[in-house]
Amino acid sequence: MLSHDSIWRAIDALAERHRLSPSGLARRAGLDPTSFNKSKRQSADGRDRWPSTESISKILEATGSSLDQFMALMRPAAQMSVPADKRQQSADIPLIGFAQAGAGGFFDDGGFPAGQGWDVVDFPAALERRSGIYALEIQGDSMLPLYRDGDILIVDPTAQARRGDRVVVKTREGEVMAKVLSRQTPRGIELLSLNPDHPNRNFEMSDVEWIARIIWASQ
Repeated sequence: MLSHDSIWRAIDALAERHRLSPSGLARRAGLDPTSFNKSKRQSADGRDRWPSTESISKILEATGSSLDQFMALMRPAAQMSVPADKRQQSADIPLIGFAQAGAGGFFDDGGFPAGQGWDVVDFPAALERRSGIYALEIQGDSMLPLYRDGDILIVDPTAQARRGDRVVVKTREGEVMAKVLSRQTPRGIELLSLNPDHPNRNFEMSDVEWIARIIWASQ
């Protein structure tokens, strides 16, 4: 039997099966990236919003999935890909795209989530739950071959970043980037690019708004 919850459960499960976030799945299907956000699943007055048959058709085509496979994902058991004791440890954490992360109002001075406009994503049950962590969604191909469009990075602004760690850095000019920390001193940082087609970067610490270590990626 079709229900609002089962349809959205199947969309989430299809995205997870292809290592995408719901917005990454929408983007792959040529839809608005916010089409499947959890904030779009109810209207302002609390009524259920249903995805269109056209949207479902497009995500099936984009992932090479059949309608029968999609219907199977509607069953509650389809989303239970990890043991129950692990599922109980999962929880929603804030999610935002790299493009939005460069805008003002989404972080406080310490690089912690703040303000409005955040979506949410399930925190991986395999990781230890920590306060202050959040997720960033890769947009574009500037971080290939390591990170692809739609990949999710979970970062921890409280974790100490050491040489060789993968980090996300935001500059005071609003640029947000994922790099490898090559060197850090009280005066500046040196960052190695993940993509050989993009240059390495050096910044004075006075030009860095915050730096957060990547603790997990959805690849």
